[in-house]
Amino acid sequence: MIQPRELLLHADDKTALFVTDWLLDPPESANGSIVLMHGLGEHSGRYAHVVRFFNERGLSVRTYDHRGHGRSGGARGDVPDGMAMLRDAKIVIDDFARQFSGRAATPFLFGHSMGGLFAARFATAHLTPLRGLILSSPALSIPLSGVQKLLLKVLGSFAPGLGLSNGLKTTFLSHDPAVEAAYLNDFLVHPKISARLLGCMLAAVDFAQSHAAALTVPTLMAVAGDDRLVDAAGSAGFFKQLAPGIGTMHRYDNFYHEIFNEVEARRVFDDVHAWLYRVS
Repeated sequence: MIQPRELLLHADDKTALFVTDWLLDPPESANGSIVLMHGLGEHSGRYAHVVRFFNERGLSVRTYDHRGHGRSGGARGDVPDGMAMLRDAKIVIDDFARQFSGRAATPFLFGHSMGGLFAARFATAHLTPLRGLILSSPALSIPLSGVQKLLLKVLGSFAPGLGLSNGLKTTFLSHDPAVEAAYLNDFLVHPKISARLLGCMLAAVDFAQSHAAALTVPTLMAVAGDDRLVDAAGSAGFFKQLAPGIGTMHRYDNFYHEIFNEVEARRVFDDVHAWLYRVS
């Protein structure tokens, strides 16, 4: 097992971003590199098994906690403005890329749920060179009821940073009850989201969907067939807009949201392995 190296980077507003690297030794032995972006309310520590998978396939890995999450700074579930998540991601990704030469200096980007949304937003904006994109149950559609839209408008005007419950139903994370139990007992997990962060996510959905056709890197979309936490129709719509030959989609019938934590997650890992082999 590769020993993790923990460090802090700082965003442009000085917010501390907690980062962990799993680097192959020597660095030049790596076939590539990859950066992981986690979902809403959780943290990067929940992806140790995914990190091991990528390490075993010759990739050096970086994970980090979004601002307002895990061991990073910032108000829980909030952002200062609509572009903060993207600026943070660029700092983290560019810093990682500078550690390598050759192919590894252009990393893959992996994102789950909210992380998948911001990974798609980042890639469609071409904010930094990427070798490929892996989207796990990405939140590429966020349907809101009329009441929720009204609440967003009111809070966005009078209390944009107020953290409210994100309403996540943990029963639908995975069919494995141990996954839900671990999530509920994880002191780094929080249930908060602000109107400002939700507005940032909605804007990211609009941008990613309207710029999907401009995506130029190989893209793997791994989508839960029975997702109760995000609207999988957003993934289907995004995939249809990709240029020919860019995208690969796998839909896992009866899987809940956290496909890499599902009872039959080996199917997902096998498909990612095959895709990496094909695009590498």
